[in-house]
Amino acid sequence: MTSRAPEFIPETTPDDPLHANVLDVQGRSHQISPVFNDAELERLQRYGKVQQHADGAVLFQAGNSSFGMLVILSGRVSVTRHEVMGQDSLLREVGRGHFIAEVAQLSGRPTLVNGTAVGAVEVLVISSESLRALIVAEAEMGERIVRALILRRVGLIESNSGGPVLVGPRGNANIFQLQSFLTSNGHPHTVLDPADDTAAAALVTRYQPTAQEWPLVVCPDGKIMKNPSNMDLGRCLGMLPDLSCDRIFDVLVVGAGPAGLATAVYAASEGLSVLALEQRAYGGQAGASARIENYLGFPTGISGRALAGRAYVQAQKFGVEIATPASAASLQCDSWPLCLTLTDGTTVRARTVVLSCGARYRRPSLANLKTYEGRGIYYWASPIEAKLCKQEEIILVGGGNSAGQAAVFLSGHAARVHMVIRGAGLAASMSTYLIDRIAATPNITLHTHTEIIALEGDDDGLNAARWRNNQTGEEEERAVRRVFLFVGADPNTDWLHDCAVAVDAQGFIRTGFDVTRAECRSRGDTPIAPSDLPDRAALETSVPGVFAIGDVRAGSTKRVAAAVGEGAAVVSQIHSFLATLPATAAS
Repeated sequence: MTSRAPEFIPETTPDDPLHANVLDVQGRSHQISPVFNDAELERLQRYGKVQQHADGAVLFQAGNSSFGMLVILSGRVSVTRHEVMGQDSLLREVGRGHFIAEVAQLSGRPTLVNGTAVGAVEVLVISSESLRALIVAEAEMGERIVRALILRRVGLIESNSGGPVLVGPRGNANIFQLQSFLTSNGHPHTVLDPADDTAAAALVTRYQPTAQEWPLVVCPDGKIMKNPSNMDLGRCLGMLPDLSCDRIFDVLVVGAGPAGLATAVYAASEGLSVLALEQRAYGGQAGASARIENYLGFPTGISGRALAGRAYVQAQKFGVEIATPASAASLQCDSWPLCLTLTDGTTVRARTVVLSCGARYRRPSLANLKTYEGRGIYYWASPIEAKLCKQEEIILVGGGNSAGQAAVFLSGHAARVHMVIRGAGLAASMSTYLIDRIAATPNITLHTHTEIIALEGDDDGLNAARWRNNQTGEEEERAVRRVFLFVGADPNTDWLHDCAVAVDAQGFIRTGFDVTRAECRSRGDTPIAPSDLPDRAALETSVPGVFAIGDVRAGSTKRVAAAVGEGAAVVSQIHSFLATLPATAAS
């Protein structure tokens, strides 16, 4: 038996990862569920295969079936999802002209729902590869399909429908970590507290998790996991595909922030095979920006998650393979093709590698900092974290643009935001529009010449922090449960020790003339003829075929627009490099 889930009409907000700059989609059901007419159904058949199914036949199963799009030619299909205790709930029934698909299926990931024939059914099954070809070739239909896929994903997120179910007690740090991972990746999910939900309580009774085994996670296919890692959860959802094959990619992008996504989109749209690896969530640090107001073309601003979400869908549209979470462990540059090893031992090979692995926020030297990460210490300011701050006093450390955007965003939720910086002011590190916004926000207090010197808490998490004014020496303790850290940035290049990629004194990657200049300096007074200098592209590192872009590159401008520009520019340099390869190496 199935129970009917509540009907919903999805709404978007400025914080939606796939926000389409439309704040209200009430009445847009025709865009969420477009219906193809007879002529369009005829045109679509060149992209798929027609199948017939008898009444009651299972057409697809959540977590197990992968297809691009299923178009109903006759009959009706019942769409259901697995619930916590294994029962199914009815989402909807659809008939002729409707199609079944979701954003994840652009890249061949398993479906989040189940489909069953209601009476005799004839369907057109379109593979992911053919769906991408259809979207590009049939511009008008493609636009309608992509819009529907995005709105459907937003609807799932807004209604907490589809995807995994996280079961555990309120305030559990492991639940928060998994929820943050899913939210940052724009993946729908549901969180249930067994104290409030009878089905969740029954599941807990059956599996009896220990304190270290929270949360229980119900995958879309019904599989139960106990406190899975991000990697385990990624595999459960198809976000982390099997990469253990002999395929050689034209371009391997390490890091799916704005720079990496730009490279992926431009390279794939120009016919190159692309694999993008991301260790946590697409969008990188920019994805945590609550509102970017100086990005060209968005006069009212756009959230980092929204911008990254659009680029993510765009990359999938052109056939980019994206693996999340996939952390690089080492890069072997002394053999061909280039070989990258992941932390789980998987190796991937490519003709070129683009390092867009970015920078990570520094962790202050506080004795018990790690103890409270996820339980009072945070490095992101998404809507998940914002809900935790409701009507509380919080501390935010940092004076850059990301810190400013986070402070303004969190001020709409917290009772007061104490912004702590070691410098004399914000002018040297923050855009003027953000400085003005902070000054005009009454519940943001700026503390200059100040740094946090101690954290205090208990088994429930952080409950106090102490700071010191470095000019006066005065110390003050505040009863706060949330501290946000946006402090400086260290390049994410530690894993490159096996590859001779040249870096500067701070660890940022040298490229182009910067590499040449460093090589000249290392030769001292030895005269060098221009003909002796290597012919190196502007974004190419000291290793041929390895490029660096975005925040990880020495001398780069730390702005989203600059990162996107470098991501686009490097593609022409990749083409030039590939053109110089011997025919046997390029094939």
